[in-house]
Amino acid sequence: MANAPTKPTSPVKKESSSSGMFATLTIPICIVVAILIFIFILGQPSHFADGDVEKGTPSDFFGRIYRGGNLVPVIMSYLLMVIVFSIERFVVIGKASGTGNVDAFVHKVQNALNSGNITAAEGECDKQKGSVANVIKSGLKKYREMEADDNLTVDQKTLAIQKDIEEATALEMPMLEQNLTIIATLVSIGTLSGLLGTVFGMIKAFGELAAAGATNQTALSASISEALVNTALGISTSAISIIMYNVFTSKIDNLTYAIDETGFSIVQTFAASHKNK
Repeated sequence: MANAPTKPTSPVKKESSSSGMFATLTIPICIVVAILIFIFILGQPSHFADGDVEKGTPSDFFGRIYRGGNLVPVIMSYLLMVIVFSIERFVVIGKASGTGNVDAFVHKVQNALNSGNITAAEGECDKQKGSVANVIKSGLKKYREMEADDNLTVDQKTLAIQKDIEEATALEMPMLEQNLTIIATLVSIGTLSGLLGTVFGMIKAFGELAAAGATNQTALSASISEALVNTALGISTSAISIIMYNVFTSKIDNLTYAIDETGFSIVQTFAASHKNK
């Protein structure tokens, strides 16, 4: 029976713990930063006519955003989260890919396998590094172990190599999907929060007009414009979240495909070279 590789376990647990801690710290920090930006940057008197933050007419784009209300910093924190988590995922996935082009690495390993040079294939893994190379190297190590094992049939050895690659993949790859659920959640929350802020703004606007006892088209237009700020921010956040989520899932799929392709080559090479033994 093939045994699960033990070496990758510790680094992956450490990586997973670090990623979880990163998410725990990032979310409240983004909220605090968004509130500070809302109060001290968007809420500066210079963005309003006569310097009146409460009743003055917004004189620029920042002033209009500030007039969006108390949900603006909440939606801004979502946008900051998308940016920060996207940068973090780019770094993690970049490390998992290794130092060189993944497709070129897979091609080199396959060429080495076709020529029967397992040492050269392991050397390419050492050069490439990263999660993909770690999984492939684990499979090559099991390849050597099965060559020296005389107690199993060729089919059992082939199955052991395949199982080892699957186990190594299960240890290495899940960390790539961490925090993607946060980005995916922000897709929906961003839009819904924007709509909620707009609804609150409209309620406030029509309430003020009703209290005034007269229809003021200019005031109504200004109030509606300010209320729609939330929708604009929410949709923008959701759009960026969707783009980033699709980019990362595509990158992860490419890495998984590279592992599957190379793993299949390892198994097929072993089976072909030992079928008559």
